[in-house]
Amino acid sequence: MSDLLYSSVEEDLRAAVRAVLTDHCPPSAVLARCETPAPYDPRLWRTLARELGAAGLQIPEEHGGAGAGLRETAVVLEELGRAAAPTPYLGSAVLATTVLLGCGAADLLAPLAAGEQSAALAVPLTADPWADFPAGVRADAAGTLSGTVTSVPDLAGAATVLVPALGQDGPALYAVESTAAGLARTPRTSLDLTRPLADLTLHGAPARRLAGPDTAPGILRRALLTGAGLLASEQLGVAEWCLATTVDHLKQRHQFGRPVGSFQAVKHRLADLWLDIAGARAAARNAADALASGDDGPETVLAVAVAQAYCGDTAVRAAEECVQLHGGIGMTWEHPAHLYLKRAKADQLALGTPGRHRAALAGLADLPAPA
Repeated sequence: MSDLLYSSVEEDLRAAVRAVLTDHCPPSAVLARCETPAPYDPRLWRTLARELGAAGLQIPEEHGGAGAGLRETAVVLEELGRAAAPTPYLGSAVLATTVLLGCGAADLLAPLAAGEQSAALAVPLTADPWADFPAGVRADAAGTLSGTVTSVPDLAGAATVLVPALGQDGPALYAVESTAAGLARTPRTSLDLTRPLADLTLHGAPARRLAGPDTAPGILRRALLTGAGLLASEQLGVAEWCLATTVDHLKQRHQFGRPVGSFQAVKHRLADLWLDIAGARAAARNAADALASGDDGPETVLAVAVAQAYCGDTAVRAAEECVQLHGGIGMTWEHPAHLYLKRAKADQLALGTPGRHRAALAGLADLPAPA
């Protein structure tokens, strides 16, 4: 039986993360950073990763982590979504860390747990757990890598890049230092200004093999499944902020001598959105709880597919309502509503679109595709 409720430990963690984000990541700071070439706020990341230990929540204590789990990681992502925080948390603390845990690369986990470095998994933002093993990078007999991966999230600033590649004996996972000869990163223009993307190009880059054909496909799929399931919590945070901010605005904004929020048509829209977010919360918590069990069986896969199929669309709808119900101010650069709409739209494409997850869900439930 899934536990959808937040524990007291998770609520304490939420309060700590929210306090940090309130102090270091107000909307004005996020907007200001979007206009600079620096992708992330190093002070914010240092506080979250080192002082709170958020980067190492799913890393065991013997490797320098907190020894917590994915439920706690989901709580952090929910708060990061609520703040539209520009951090490499999804790419480093979720995707890359899950790969390293699967490979047993303890020496690479320690600096991530300590918040000294970040890592990136070299897959496109749109990669999903149902896709075939990537074939864009090849490994030669000497173990050097050549190829290109486009639109990699959180690649900027990553000290270690984890690269899925096809070797002479099949699929494998490799670690490449960001300073290695033959490695180049080219920034791309991203819809979501708070999560920069970059293309990775490798020309004979020396690499360390972490996993071979027997385990690499399963490890990568587990990482993408984990990322997709926990991304639902970030989408939940985005939707929660949009609803709360819109309600506050409609209480203060007056028209015809009354608060705009008092009109019945507006109330109905907000009530429908509240119900959608309540469902998203249940779906996201169910996915986090299933992933935390460590079981990759059909129930966990089903929970992730349901969460992404539902939460992606809910976050976009909440952000659209936020922009529209704020009226003219919601369309301006100075108001942060556009940041949440862009984050919601980018997240809707990330790690599998809702349609992709619905198709997977149909297969899991043995439902035929529509004619």
